Amino acid sequence: QVQLVESGGGLVQAGGSLRLSCAASGSISGTYIMGWYRQAPGKQRELVAMVGSTNRGDYAPFAKGRFTISSDSAKNAVYLQMNSLKPEDTAVYYCYLFKDSRTSWGRGTQVTVSS
Repeated sequence: QVQLVESGGGLVQAGGSLRLSCAASGSISGTYIMGWYRQAPGKQRELVAMVGSTNRGDYAPFAKGRFTISSDSAKNAVYLQMNSLKPEDTAVYYCYLFKDSRTSWGRGTQVTVSS
């Protein structure tokens, strides 16, 4: 059983920055992937970024150059630094952990970018 808790969402003006954090607890020894998805109102959930044991991030095209994912294996945590935010980045951001063919999800944190 894996539990994920996100924090760091909020309201920011266009062009601003936010840093999301996600802490994992439970059965998470070994190799796993952590990352972020987002879901805007009326849209499907989409991948934002993910990072594995190499600590090399993979990004959706809209996130490249603006978002940076990082992880802290000692804390079982993953972070998402979001810069140059746009109104279209408004969504609920979900942390996830993929291990042993199973995906665990956090409850999400709201990010709202005003124009």
